[in-house]
Amino acid sequence: MSPRVFNMITSASLIALIVLCVAWELWLAPQRPGGSWLALKVLPLLAPLFGILRGKRYTHQWLTLLIIAYFVEGVVRAYSDSGLSAQLARIEIALTLVLFASAILYVRRSK
Repeated sequence: MSPRVFNMITSASLIALIVLCVAWELWLAPQRPGGSWLALKVLPLLAPLFGILRGKRYTHQWLTLLIIAYFVEGVVRAYSDSGLSAQLARIEIALTLVLFASAILYVRRSK
């Protein structure tokens, strides 16, 4: 597959992860009723958004380091939470794995 396809997959999974994090902490399963400040965890994901959308190779490289924190959060919450929150954590894990793999493959193919 071409680097463009991997960039599109990275872009889509990053946007999906941003939407998931905001919806999770404000409406779907917030830590406190009415939403929580934990929704601010999405702010670091906004930093690489425009670089990813433009296909910047360097942004893909450092995004792979950033995304590890979201993977770890998903694993911890999948095992510690229950119900809808645990299911959302599993979705977060899946999105971070897709994001990581597609970003790595983009960097490899765009050399």
